Amino acid sequence: MVPGFLSKAIRFFMNDVDSHPFLNPELPVSDRVSDLLCRMTIEEKCGQMLHEAPAIERLGIPSYNWWNECLHGVARAGVATVFPQAIGLAAIFDDDFMHRVATVISDEARAKHHEFLREGDTNYYAGLTYWTPNINIFRDPRWGRGHETYGECPYLTGRLGVAFCKGLQGDDERYLKLVATPKHYVVHSGPEGDRHSFNAKVSEKDFRETYLPAFRDCVVEANAQSIMGAYNRTNGEVCCGSKRYLGGVLRDELGFDGYVVSDCWAILDFHEHHKITKNDIQSAAYAVKNGCDLNCGCVYEKLLEAIEQDLLTEADIDIALGRLMKARIQLGMFDPPERVPYAQIPYEITDCEAHRALALEAARKSIVLLKNDGILPLSPGIQSLAVIGPNADSKGVLLGNYHGHPSRSVTPLEGIRAAVSDHTRVWYCQGCEASGTTTDSCSLSGRISEAVSMAKRADAVVLVLGLNSQIEGEQGDTGNADASGDKLGLDLPGLQQPLLEAVTATGKPVITVLLSGSALAVNWADEHNAAVLQGWYPGEEGGTALADILFGKIAPSGRLPLTFYRSIEDVPDFRDYAMDNRTYRFFEGEPLYPFGYGLGYGEFVYSDLRLSESEIAVETLADRGVTLEVTVTHAGNQDAEEVVQVYVQDLEATTRVPLFELRG
Repeated sequence: MVPGFLSKAIRFFMNDVDSHPFLNPELPVSDRVSDLLCRMTIEEKCGQMLHEAPAIERLGIPSYNWWNECLHGVARAGVATVFPQAIGLAAIFDDDFMHRVATVISDEARAKHHEFLREGDTNYYAGLTYWTPNINIFRDPRWGRGHETYGECPYLTGRLGVAFCKGLQGDDERYLKLVATPKHYVVHSGPEGDRHSFNAKVSEKDFRETYLPAFRDCVVEANAQSIMGAYNRTNGEVCCGSKRYLGGVLRDELGFDGYVVSDCWAILDFHEHHKITKNDIQSAAYAVKNGCDLNCGCVYEKLLEAIEQDLLTEADIDIALGRLMKARIQLGMFDPPERVPYAQIPYEITDCEAHRALALEAARKSIVLLKNDGILPLSPGIQSLAVIGPNADSKGVLLGNYHGHPSRSVTPLEGIRAAVSDHTRVWYCQGCEASGTTTDSCSLSGRISEAVSMAKRADAVVLVLGLNSQIEGEQGDTGNADASGDKLGLDLPGLQQPLLEAVTATGKPVITVLLSGSALAVNWADEHNAAVLQGWYPGEEGGTALADILFGKIAPSGRLPLTFYRSIEDVPDFRDYAMDNRTYRFFEGEPLYPFGYGLGYGEFVYSDLRLSESEIAVETLADRGVTLEVTVTHAGNQDAEEVVQVYVQDLEATTRVPLFELRG
């Protein structure tokens, strides 16, 4: 049974295709958009530019909520497959694999959308327009939302962003599978606490070479049909209402022909924080005039008043609304479901075993081995093993933020218990909280002393430390004192460092596993522990994947998509957006672990490097490109993967250029 208004809309479609050309799938999209706009009143038009777009019953148009998320799986919409957080997917260094992940995500999104429709649900997170991926450059390790990104490299971010957008939007010639929305355009990466008023000052060179390239790739190559603006200003212009960045760069230079959506309630910031307008009426007009088509928020409720005050015209509204309706038509929202191939994806594929298997494969590939003195891989038959730490048995830490809800999830403790032999004794205790302190010294010493007691009785210790999305994340979503979401430094928070040192002092070999979305200065662990691994927020099968690595079922192949610094002193001021001494491309110091770094269990030998050109000139690259070939030989005894990375260095530059830069 199709409930309520949806059944009316279906009857309307069946009876009125001939008299309402916008419902005719055989007509060009532009003709359908024009016909629809001609039939709408100005009040109806303005209502459709809010993210909670109301129904227009007389035209058979159901209500639609534009807000959906799928950062690493369909989010906030019930049960879905949860892959590693975006920064973990980036550590795989594989755009083909990223496309596979995005295709699964879009399959589940389509399946859930049509099932929601069948039940009459058109509320939040039930639609087809997804505000993903986050392709901002993770320029500073303190930024709380960095784990939503693909790291610090413009090239890597661009390649993965293109693959993700293509996987979401599909490859049908007529219909979009979903709408992908790269965000947050254009210069945006903290500080979170000031994002509603902050002005990111950036040189034209850094803008063009660091902050813009991934957006350019997603627009030009992937044909992303939506872009989300950032909260902040860039060089004095509000990102969600910038004539230069939305008009001159995005549309005129890059040829973007989709729609722009504001970040949520960002247009309120125009008058409340940025002070470039005086009130919400002016802010609404300013945003529309300068290219923001859709308002996540409520300011566009004032569009009619802006028209009445001659700040906007109906023609301005038609330009913006035309882009929105074009997307809805391309998604097949006004067509019979049998005409739309993606509408046939069955609900049963959601959270299916094949998708869980891909989530496991992704988690395995994402884990980065940072140090190994030979202790790894462990034997599954080890006599006793202590598993200790605040992240060892936390299901929440698997998920990061903007996540769905897996029907099953596996913590590191659970994965290890399932992997060892029946004769292995696994000791477990939390040891300390992930963050914070306590004034109860007896309780404190008892918890750490219990960890020490277990470590003494074990042959080896797996110490699972790090962060979680309550420590690092979006403004207002974390427990930080200022609720900013940003880290104050790079050290392990709370009592994790004392726990680490106390357990290591037992003399037992310690394998430190970091579950976090950003770099930590774990110099002490690198110096004193037998092994160090970075596991990110690994998704629903994180514990299984970690155990597979620890016990050698799978060889590690992940690589760091960001730099691990030795000290916060190595990083420039957080509010400074200049790229000087930032990221692997410009950092002149010695990192703890460099970008692109990651160990395996076997040795790979590179030899016989061959280039198609004896010299690589800019003209050659622009004309026909350069082919590079190299022989890679695996000298180990176990099946393994190697991520071959190609870096380029400009030897004759007369201006500042990267020290070296990933290009393949």
